[in-house]
Amino acid sequence: HVQLVESGGGSVQAGGSLRLSCAASGYTYNTMCMGWFRQAPGKEREGVATISTRGGITYYADSVKGRFTISRDSAKNTVTLQMNSLEPEDTAMYYCATEEKPCSPLVTGTGGEDFVYWGQGTQVTVS
Repeated sequence: HVQLVESGGGSVQAGGSLRLSCAASGYTYNTMCMGWFRQAPGKEREGVATISTRGGITYYADSVKGRFTISRDSAKNTVTLQMNSLEPEDTAMYYCATEEKPCSPLVTGTGGEDFVYWGQGTQVTVS
């Protein structure tokens, strides 16, 4: 079993930055893809960014390309999301998730249904 804990959320003005962190604990040996997802009120959950086992491959939603950067440490047990140039449309609950298979490109209309473990989420509010 894998437990995920997100941190770093908060309120920020448009144009500002936030850095989200996700710490994984428990049995993480089989973890491969790790990613960030978000869900705003009245909207479906959407993929934001994912990163491969060793960090060599990343995928981003079109809406965040050039503004967000996902990374993971050498121990493969944490993942971060650096968010710059934040916009009000980025306001959402952000979730960290993992799956025991390689990452696949993010597809519009999918929200991480294949991911196995999820954190409780951290709120990001941009005004």
